[in-house]
Amino acid sequence: MDQTVFEADRRTNCLLESPICDRLKKEPCWLGIDEAGRGPVLGPMVYGICFSPVADKEEFGKKGFADSKTLTEEQRDTIFADINSSLDILGWMVEILTPTYISSSMLRRDKYNLNALSHDCAIRLVKTALDRGVNVTEVYVDTVGDPVKYQAKLKEYFPTIDITVAKKADALYAVVSAASICAKVARDKAVKNWVFQENIHLDEPDYGSGYPGDPKTKQFLQASFDKVFGFPSFVRFSWSTAAIIIEKDGVSVEWFA
Repeated sequence: MDQTVFEADRRTNCLLESPICDRLKKEPCWLGIDEAGRGPVLGPMVYGICFSPVADKEEFGKKGFADSKTLTEEQRDTIFADINSSLDILGWMVEILTPTYISSSMLRRDKYNLNALSHDCAIRLVKTALDRGVNVTEVYVDTVGDPVKYQAKLKEYFPTIDITVAKKADALYAVVSAASICAKVARDKAVKNWVFQENIHLDEPDYGSGYPGDPKTKQFLQASFDKVFGFPSFVRFSWSTAAIIIEKDGVSVEWFA
């Protein structure tokens, strides 16, 4: 994953992917899906998939994959480097969803909530893997919303694939853990190397975790808020944390029909 990819303005969603070896096209593969950055008020949400031949499940499991939330950034980077040195037995893709896309989707007139957005992104990634020729026969997903309904939804799209949707799937299935690491590494790099299209320059780009309760995140929200124009595009303005600041400190506007 080229770090320079993350040094551009995040105006549009972005798909990043590894090369796909012939084995992944010829042999039956299992595929895991997970996301990173669902809850923060800052930065993108990233969905990741990882896939590998079913015949290599045992070898795949020996690589020490774990839920990305249980690993340090250094550990995730090391494992991701190992993933990229093992492309003879696996492949990966991530889709980076911009904060502006997330907020605009959630606030449009025909409501498009975060669960639906997440489902559609997961479906899109599986379809992309299939379009690339990956022979996907099994899919494992860390659930978003009700696992039974989500599994039924995925089965409608992919009736010939065995689908398993489960809570904590990133701790149960190594291929989901690997997807979780790919998504988290991509999000960390995107956030760390964010270039503000509003020409904001920070000496120390430390926004904290991005979660609404983090003091550093709160400080950044207050410091970057403009009473007329609101927040930079790095902020998910549809989050209640941001909406409260806009309502409280922003200039009131009257709209005339």
